[in-house]
Amino acid sequence: MPSYRSLFRTPEFTPLFLASSAQTAAQTMGGLALGTLVYRATGSPLFSALSMFGPSLAQVIGATFLLSGSDRLPPRTALSVIAGAFAAGTAFQAVPGLPPGVLLCVVLLLGLVAALGGGVRWGLVNEILTKDRYLAGRSLFNIMNGLTQTVGYATGGVLLTAISPRTCLLLAATLYLTAALLLRLGLTARPPRATGRPSVAATWRTNAVLWSSRPRRLTYLGLWVPNGLIVGCESLYVSYAPTSAGMLFACAAVGMLVGDVTVGRLLSPAARARLATPLLLLLAVPYLAFAANPPLPLALLCVTLASVGFGASLVQQERLMSLTPDDLSGHALGLHSAGMLTLQGVSAAMAGSLAQLISPAAGMTVMAGASVTVTVVLALAGREGRSQVRNTRGRLDAEV
Repeated sequence: MPSYRSLFRTPEFTPLFLASSAQTAAQTMGGLALGTLVYRATGSPLFSALSMFGPSLAQVIGATFLLSGSDRLPPRTALSVIAGAFAAGTAFQAVPGLPPGVLLCVVLLLGLVAALGGGVRWGLVNEILTKDRYLAGRSLFNIMNGLTQTVGYATGGVLLTAISPRTCLLLAATLYLTAALLLRLGLTARPPRATGRPSVAATWRTNAVLWSSRPRRLTYLGLWVPNGLIVGCESLYVSYAPTSAGMLFACAAVGMLVGDVTVGRLLSPAARARLATPLLLLLAVPYLAFAANPPLPLALLCVTLASVGFGASLVQQERLMSLTPDDLSGHALGLHSAGMLTLQGVSAAMAGSLAQLISPAAGMTVMAGASVTVTVVLALAGREGRSQVRNTRGRLDAEV
């Protein structure tokens, strides 16, 4: 596999990487600050979870109406405008006296904008890097996300003890603005990857093409559902440990980093192909320990171990790209990102509702059990599909 260092010698990779780092830092700090602000104002685990993960709920609208723009808009313009919109929206959330309902509306509007950004960004990565370097590139982005989230959540947790959540939101807005400038000045003016104007009809048509293949359907479901349910667990960190949520998020980011390095750098392609299901199970099983309402040190250990399982997404993304034509890569990756984030938002709402009825710890346990069940069902469906393909091939060979 190509070295990580060689990726930075690729034109445009460095500014895109740095801008994404700034956006991730802004998202972590801003999300923790907003979740804390809303929880202090309402005392509601549901509203706190929605304030942090609510943008994901709007992804389904973007995937339905906007996603054709992933391959039909100039990448530099689209990415810089999206980062600028997040800077403005996050700064607005820092205005004193805004009711929680207004804050949640802004959160959902930003999520609608973000639905387009994932497809544009990952389609550009697929365009900048050759196919044999794509997995290394995504692995490096994931590692960056893990490190930045670790630092961002830890820094955000410290800052929230010293300054107000609104000041943290303004710092996050500054980071988004920095990302917008890096994208505008560091990327070249590339043309769109596909011809035609973005439209709802084009979005639906391409979504139907991508969804028509059973192997792609199973891959998408594996990318979306088990992952999303576990993010529902993460959305309850603030209500589970209000004064230590930053530590829980930081430990989750450390585990994610370990999983991405292991999958992206240490495993052979054959080994990676066999580990998708075990990694998805690892992602969920440690959260079952929350049924015993563990003390903070044990909770930190469970969260760290579970998050190693997020490395499964690299295996699944590699498979998705092998099943997708090049001219649909941006749309396919945008659909993956939008669907994944949508399920994360839905899961956050479900987890928050459960926590309202029972408790945050019990809510995490239920979500983890659902993730294990879905992973097993998808694994059995994939095994059945491969068996059908082999049986069909065997009958054809016999007839010949």
